[in-house]
Amino acid sequence: MSFSLVRKISGQSQTWRQIQGHFGKIIGSEGVQTKGFFVRNFSLSSPVTMRFVQYSKGADEKTHLGILSADGKTISSLSTYGNDMIEFMKKEVDLGELSKKISSLPSEAVTKDVTLQAPVSNPEKIVCIGLNYRGHCEEQNLTPPVRPMFFSKFASTLVGPTGSVIAHEISTQIDWEVELAVVIGKTAKKVPREKAYDYVFGYCVAQDISARDWQKVLNNKQFLIGKSMDTFCPLGPAIVHKSLIPDPHNLKICCSINGVQKQSGNTNELIFRIDDIINRLTQSITLRPGDVILTGTPGGVGMFRNPPEYLKPGDVIESEIESLGKLTNTVIKDD
Repeated sequence: MSFSLVRKISGQSQTWRQIQGHFGKIIGSEGVQTKGFFVRNFSLSSPVTMRFVQYSKGADEKTHLGILSADGKTISSLSTYGNDMIEFMKKEVDLGELSKKISSLPSEAVTKDVTLQAPVSNPEKIVCIGLNYRGHCEEQNLTPPVRPMFFSKFASTLVGPTGSVIAHEISTQIDWEVELAVVIGKTAKKVPREKAYDYVFGYCVAQDISARDWQKVLNNKQFLIGKSMDTFCPLGPAIVHKSLIPDPHNLKICCSINGVQKQSGNTNELIFRIDDIINRLTQSITLRPGDVILTGTPGGVGMFRNPPEYLKPGDVIESEIESLGKLTNTVIKDD
């Protein structure tokens, strides 16, 4: 397969094959196994390098910053830049120069002692968009909205790509929602739509876990508690830099529960696109490095199945987006 795409990196135009040269080789069609999650390639052309991760080792809770290799077997340490992804983004590191240094950076094998964490910690904001897929509107017999529905989640919802999701005892209707997450790379205020992608650092997979009873009824129909219970936002497995995603609006997206596919769609179903969302948000809310935007979910959530289905302890949630990887999260009892 040949590519004629041209992307901008550090102000210089580069062909797709030059980008591959900077950021690594395309891996095979079978995918890779990495500490409890499987990064499956939807096609031979799926770029999976320049993937920024935060991770811990063994019983040590200290967070480290690195770049996960194309085969998922090694992590190149970014310790010289610090150990926090948000601080790294604030430094506006020249990624073209960084790519030349990757082979000389200290690296370590991804073993069972390495745990990938959420790729950002304590973002100032997690902003979500409701009813942003046509399929999700259709399963509720709703007309697509004429303007986006914004709500938020707390940073305490974040867990990593293999982290546990708590089945909080106060809810009996815990549901799944796989989503494309956008990570902001620099301060954004009153951003014109045509400049929106200048403020995006990259993309990752998210799960917008939702307690439907608290979202729809028990909190006077306000979303906050139903969306913001601890562990209700698995995120990862890495932030894939935007230069490696030619079109974020054409990615396969799916979610399975206990191996049974429940959601299957494509980000081309988005009603409000990423540039539109950033433009609208930044007219009144300043976005900062590390802020996360969850862009909505396709049809197939538990609440609108017949009969409704909800998560319980022991269930395994697998959330996957083409070129971005996969989350595998187990639901656990509320202790």
